[in-house]
Amino acid sequence: MKKISAVVALIAVAAFSATAFAAVPNGEAIFKEKCAACHPDGGNIINPKETLKGLKNTKIILAKIRAGGNGMTKFDAKTVSDADAKAVAEYIIKTFKK
Repeated sequence: MKKISAVVALIAVAAFSATAFAAVPNGEAIFKEKCAACHPDGGNIINPKETLKGLKNTKIILAKIRAGGNGMTKFDAKTVSDADAKAVAEYIIKTFKK
């Protein structure tokens, strides 16, 4: 009986861990899916003067993701969740330093 309980507990922990891990947004993957076509290597194919390089303010990046404009697509919360948008902003800051 103890073996069965231990196996059930181990399966429950593994399932919970997999679910928790899957819920963590991956900024890089989301960036590649939603942003990289217009911002390859942190650049900007629409307006080469407005790159992602050197951005350091998450709030400014999040505002741009939500508002779009000047050729950029607007991404609402249905298209990119708040958690995903924050993960993308953090990825941009970490990856595209000057």
